[in-house]
Amino acid sequence: MPISLLDSVKSIERQYFTGEEPVLVMCSDKNAYICKYMRSPFAAYKLVCELIGAQMAMAWRLNTPEIAFVRIRPSHWSKGSNTALSIGSKKMDGVVDVTPSTNREVKSSTKILMQLLKIALFDFWMANEDRNANNANLLYDVEREDLVSIDYGCIFNTATFEFPLSQLTSTDTILYSDMFQHLTQERSTSSLEAMVKPLKSYYLVCVSHSRQLSMQIVDTVPKEWNVPADIVKNKVNQLFEPEWVEGVWNNFTECLKENIGK
Repeated sequence: MPISLLDSVKSIERQYFTGEEPVLVMCSDKNAYICKYMRSPFAAYKLVCELIGAQMAMAWRLNTPEIAFVRIRPSHWSKGSNTALSIGSKKMDGVVDVTPSTNREVKSSTKILMQLLKIALFDFWMANEDRNANNANLLYDVEREDLVSIDYGCIFNTATFEFPLSQLTSTDTILYSDMFQHLTQERSTSSLEAMVKPLKSYYLVCVSHSRQLSMQIVDTVPKEWNVPADIVKNKVNQLFEPEWVEGVWNNFTECLKENIGK
């Protein structure tokens, strides 16, 4: 899957003081990108997760920002220099961060609820431990009334490459959030079950499509990040093991039941 390679064109003017301390970079395609970069040797594994997660989300046809590799010129860093290739998410206009204080602004509709369910199911499959009640990692496109999925650095159980994938718990996901309750509060259990039922076929199609693209996605990992290719391939292959695929679906439906009307 081809990913654009861009250069920074001006000094970094903004740094976000969240987990990975990303920076806002104006790039050679005349767009701004929120970039994550090599902060430590472990950061390379989180960059791999960010890259793989974003591409898998695209394979699932989730709303997610366009990504690019960004080479930030040493002279554009405000302190020190960092020459390793960064990964950037294109900055979107007309969106707001979904937080515990803003989630009530998200329109309660069948469309939004279905988007949230698909994102949650994706998180279960990718073992994404960073999207939860306190940290939605979602944007809300006000004009289009769409949820936008962001931030994938904590897939694979927070970038754990040395152990097998493990299932999320019901309290580790966006299904445990106030926003999920907001979107489901006026819906009966039977209507929710009717919505969830067709998701099984959607899920299996997405897994199949992702499998077809998986080695292309692995091949996009830059060699300069110094993460062994065989480790990445092994981790990605775990996503398609029949036991994992079936276990994810069972866990997802059980966690849904636990969180409806909690």
